[in-house]
Amino acid sequence: MITVGFYDAKQYDLEYFNKINEQYGFNIKYIEARLNADTVMLSCGCDAVCAFVSDDISSDVIEKMSECGVKIIAMRCAGYNNVDVKYASQKNIPVVRVPAYSPYAVAEHAMAMLLTLNRRTHKAFLRTRDFNFSLNGLTGFDLYDKTVGIIGTGNIGNVFIDICKGFGMKILAYDINRSNPDAVYVNIEKLFSESDIISLHCPLNNDTYHMIDRNSLSKMKRNAFIINTSRGALIDSEDLLDALLNEQIGGACLDVYEEEADLFYEDNSEIIVRDHILSRLIGLPNVIVTSHQGFLTREALENIAATTLENISAFFSEGSLQNEIKIIAKKDQSPE
Repeated sequence: MITVGFYDAKQYDLEYFNKINEQYGFNIKYIEARLNADTVMLSCGCDAVCAFVSDDISSDVIEKMSECGVKIIAMRCAGYNNVDVKYASQKNIPVVRVPAYSPYAVAEHAMAMLLTLNRRTHKAFLRTRDFNFSLNGLTGFDLYDKTVGIIGTGNIGNVFIDICKGFGMKILAYDINRSNPDAVYVNIEKLFSESDIISLHCPLNNDTYHMIDRNSLSKMKRNAFIINTSRGALIDSEDLLDALLNEQIGGACLDVYEEEADLFYEDNSEIIVRDHILSRLIGLPNVIVTSHQGFLTREALENIAATTLENISAFFSEGSLQNEIKIIAKKDQSPE
C-alpha cells in the first residue's frame, strides 16, 4: 500500500481527502505540523509527501526526504515558490501540483473583501449586534463606472474581470499575455495612476517581488484600494503601511501577507503577535486582512483532493507525471 505523508493537515483537509481517497485506498499519514527541517523526518517510511504553500521545501528538506525514501512531492496548491524544484529534480523526486482548483473561489473572495471594506459591512455587523443602528462612518462608493486595474489575466484574473463587468466597472489590465478581449491593456504606470481599485492576480517571481512598493504606491490615486489574493510578497508590507498611515491610498484588502508563514492557518489569539507591521495593518480602519482563505470553498477543496490523489496514483500506477512542475526560468515560477 502506498503511504502518503500529509503535512499541515487541517480538519477541512481530512474531510475531503478521506472522501476522495475511498477511490484510491492510500494510507494517508496526517501530520499536523508543517513541513520543515525539524519535521521532515516524519516522512520516513512514506512513498509520497503531500505539502502546501506554507511548507518549507528547501534543498535541505528535500535531501532528508530523499534519504527517507520519498519518491514524489505532491503539492495540494497551484503555487510552488516555496519549493526548490531544481534540487528536487537533481534528487530524482518529481514535484506535481494542482494547477487549477477553482478560479471562481479566489476571484469571488477578492470581490467579497472589496465590497466589505467599501461598504463597511463588517463594521455594520458589529454595531447592529449591540443595537447600534447609526450610519455614521459607513459611507462607501458606487463600484459602477469605477476603473479597476487587474494585474495578471490568467484564470483567476479573467474570472475577476467577469465579476467586475457585472458591476459595470471599467477594466484596465496589465499582463505580458494580452488574452482578455474585455480588458484594455495598458502599461503598469498607467494602470497605477488611473485605477480606483487595483487587484493582484499574478505569480510571485523575480520580476513581481515587491511590485507594489513606495514608488508604485506614490503613483496611485489617493483613494485607491489595493486587493491582494495572490502572494504576499507582491507587496512591500512596510511601504504599504507607510502609504496607508500617510493617507496616500484609500485602503487595502489582503488575503495574503509576505510574512504569513508562521501566523496564517493557526489560532494565535492567545499569544502576543510580534509582527508589528501586520499588527498595525490589522488595526487600521481601512484595511481588511483574511487568513489566505481565498481558496476555501467546497468545490475547490474537492478539486484539490481529487487532483492531488490522481497525481499520486498516476505516478505509482502508470509512471506518468500529471501536472508536473518543470524546471524553467526562475522568473516564470509560481503560477497563479
